[in-house]
Amino acid sequence: MASERTPSPATALIAPEALQVAVAALLAWYDAERRDLPWRQTRDPYRIWLSEVLLQQTQVATALPYYARLVERYPTVEALAASDLNELLALWQGLGYYARARSLRRAAQQIVAQHGGRLPQDYEALLALPGIGEYTAGAVLSIAFGLPTPAIDGNVRRVLARLFDLAKDLRTPEMQRWLTMASLAMLPPERAGDYNQAMMELGASLCRPRDAACGACPLRQACLAHDRGTASDRPVRPPRRQTPTHERVAAHCLDNDRLLIVRRLPSGLLGGLWELPNFALPPNAAPTAALQMALAPHAPDALPGEELTLVRHAYTHFSVRVHVLACTLTGFVPSGEWDACHWLALDELERYGLTGVALKAMRQGPWLAPRLL
Repeated sequence: MASERTPSPATALIAPEALQVAVAALLAWYDAERRDLPWRQTRDPYRIWLSEVLLQQTQVATALPYYARLVERYPTVEALAASDLNELLALWQGLGYYARARSLRRAAQQIVAQHGGRLPQDYEALLALPGIGEYTAGAVLSIAFGLPTPAIDGNVRRVLARLFDLAKDLRTPEMQRWLTMASLAMLPPERAGDYNQAMMELGASLCRPRDAACGACPLRQACLAHDRGTASDRPVRPPRRQTPTHERVAAHCLDNDRLLIVRRLPSGLLGGLWELPNFALPPNAAPTAALQMALAPHAPDALPGEELTLVRHAYTHFSVRVHVLACTLTGFVPSGEWDACHWLALDELERYGLTGVALKAMRQGPWLAPRLL
């Protein structure tokens, strides 16, 4: 990533002098209004990287307790690299997007093996680590190391789209390059990390997707969308795709107050997490008959019973409706998409990383629900 000030198409829309004034106002606003967050109280590259991973697809308020727990349990890159994956997934439970946790651990192992336990101060070297993309690399380099590297997330894209009144789809490669050039034109080398965090903070607090607080925005004097009355139309929103809903059926099996859970294979969606045995429900099929047939290779004596609850859960690109049925069986042979099974005791809940569907089924079902009252 080039760090030198580069001629930018942004200056064809807003004069360089006006951009400098706007950036100065932004930094003054950030100095006065920035939130007191734990990862802003450190220059430790590991903790800054950890916070950026946690904040992907996650609100700050949600990420805060996870950050505290993870830093306490894994205070260094070396500790994270040596972590037990099942324990890490259990600590991550409820945060979603579990691939982040697996990539975080793999990246820590590579940092220890290839970089002596220190995050590299090189853009391409960071991009080579699992789970680190352009935004995370830019955030780490600018915040932890003070290097003038853009960090453009969804909040920053929205701020830039309004500042320059961009009426194009920002997801195209052409516009992504444009945003990078614009950021380089604005980024003050002596306060690169503060600038990137100020832009993120502005997008999260004032320049919101809806109901933007333009009157309090430090960029309003330069903002073309504010001047033209188009802020509510920026950024351009492509048509939403309808997400499909998949029907599934799951077995809620109890034995002496222990609940059967199975572990997904390490790779793929929800890899390494534990869940109830569950299967696709064919169209128009009766859940009881479908579950008994699907369980046959794993538990020939399985006997599904009544439906206990219906769990609805949304993923990024699809949703599921899971019919959870009571079921009796004497044993279970994991195969296919599962590599292990376990009869879970209530006092073990915090030690196993469970899928969101499994947690909802437990909270709505007879095993756990009465204990939550």
